[in-house]
Amino acid sequence: MRRRSAGPVGAARQVGPGAVERGQDTAGSAHGDWLTLGRDGRLSLYVPTDGGLLRWTETTVGGPAWSGPHFVAVAGLTHLTVTQGADTYVHFLGRRERERADGALGVDVVHAIQYQTGLAVTEWRSLGNPHRDREQGRELGAPVGAVAADGTVHVFVRNAGGGLALRRESPTGKWRAWEDLQGSGIDAAPAPIALAGGRLEVCAAAASGMFVWRQTEPGGDFDGPRGFALRPAPGTVTALETGPDRATFFWTDADSGGAAAWRAGDWPAALGGSPAEHPYASLRTAVDGYDCVVLAYRDRDGSVVLGMGGTENEAGGFWWYALAESCQGVPALARDGHGRVVMALVGPDGAPKVARQEDGAGLTLARWHTLGH
Repeated sequence: MRRRSAGPVGAARQVGPGAVERGQDTAGSAHGDWLTLGRDGRLSLYVPTDGGLLRWTETTVGGPAWSGPHFVAVAGLTHLTVTQGADTYVHFLGRRERERADGALGVDVVHAIQYQTGLAVTEWRSLGNPHRDREQGRELGAPVGAVAADGTVHVFVRNAGGGLALRRESPTGKWRAWEDLQGSGIDAAPAPIALAGGRLEVCAAAASGMFVWRQTEPGGDFDGPRGFALRPAPGTVTALETGPDRATFFWTDADSGGAAAWRAGDWPAALGGSPAEHPYASLRTAVDGYDCVVLAYRDRDGSVVLGMGGTENEAGGFWWYALAESCQGVPALARDGHGRVVMALVGPDGAPKVARQEDGAGLTLARWHTLGH
C-alpha cells in the first residue's frame, strides 16, 4: 500500500471552554466518517467549528477518557467531510469560500490528511474547482470522498449543472484533472463507497430517481450514470459494503418516509423507522455472533434513532430503538479498539457525546459521556 510523504503540518492547539460552535452550514456535525479508529486502536472525533475543526482523541485504547479539543485552523469552510482509508489515514475535504483580490467570492475544494492518531494535520491543499467560470463555481456542492484500497483518494462533488464531478489521485500520488461523470439533477450529497476489492461505486438521488456510477476495475474509469426508478429522499443516501465487492445503499424512501435498502440486481427492501433528513451512519459488525448492519440517524424532531438487522437479510426484520438523546446533523458509528460499537453525536448545545456498547449480550449502549471543552 502506497504511503504518502507528510508535507508541512497545519497548526493544532488546545482550546479552552466554549470553543465548540457551529460552522457556517455544517449543521453541527461533519459529513462522512467523523468518528475514526486509528492504527493504534484509539478513536478520534472531529467537529467543524468557526475557522476550522476541533478534534478529540481517546487517551487509551477503549477509553473512557479523551484529550482535546485540539483546534485545526482552516478559514472559510462552509462544509467538512471526513473519510478514512484502509491504511487508517484520515482525509478531510472541505468546500471553502474566500474573497479574492478583486472582491469577488471564490469557491474551491480543499484537502488535508492526518497520518497518525492525535498528531498534526498536513497543510490544507486546494484541489481547485471544476468550473472555470466563477459564477458557476459558486454553485459547487459540498465534496464527499472515498479512499480506494490502494490508498488513492477520490473526491466527488455536484457541479453547477447538477451532474457529478470527480478529482482523484493518480498511482504516482499526483492529482489528476477534474473529470465530468455526467448525470443531471442529482442531490447535493452523493454517496461513494470504496470496496475492499479495489473498485469504487457512487450512488446519488436525483430528480428523476437515482443514479449509480461503477468503476469498471480498480483504478479504472466509471461506467454510468445508470438510472433507476427508485425514490430516495434527497440527502439521505448512505453506502456500506455488505458482501465481497458488493455494496448496499440505504436511504429514506421519499414515498413511505421509512428506511430502505437496495443492492444492484435486487428489489429495494423496506426497513421501517421514522423519516431521516440526513444520511444514515452505518456500520457492519457482529452482534451476539451474528453478522449485522447497524444504522443510526437523526429524525425530524431531532431525536437519535438506532437500528439493527442481519446483513443482507432485510426480510428477517430490522429493529429500531429511539434513544433519549437529540443531536445536530448526523450521528457517527465506529468500533473501538476492543471491537465495541461506539456512537457519537453533537448535542443541541454543540458539545459532542459518545456512548459505548455495554459488554454482554445485544447492542445496548452504556451511559452517554460528554466530551470536555
